Amino acid sequence: MAEETSYKDKKVINIGTVCELTGLSERQIRYYEERKLIFPDRSKGKTRKYSFNDIESLMKIANMMEEGTQTYEIRQKMKKEKEIASKQAVRGEIQGQLNARFGVQDGRRFRS
Repeated sequence: MAEETSYKDKKVINIGTVCELTGLSERQIRYYEERKLIFPDRSKGKTRKYSFNDIESLMKIANMMEEGTQTYEIRQKMKKEKEIASKQAVRGEIQGQLNARFGVQDGRRFRS
């Protein structure tokens, strides 16, 4: 069965709305895209489409840029955060499988 995509991951927001929500200019957002910090989808008409998660990322990027962080450093930090999240997801899956296999629920063993 296909996994449902969270509404936060769906890329449906246009760049004008992103500008209104974030206070960033279209130029800033495009710059972040050029620097490989954000990856919008494109519609058939080549319009950029963003998700709510993209908007959160843009806010983090803008704050780090204001603090003087270079785009290379931001990209490295984001890459590391993504790797950590991926490892945690895998650990969670494995733990769930082990719990199911050995009858563990909320840290206590249960009878099946």
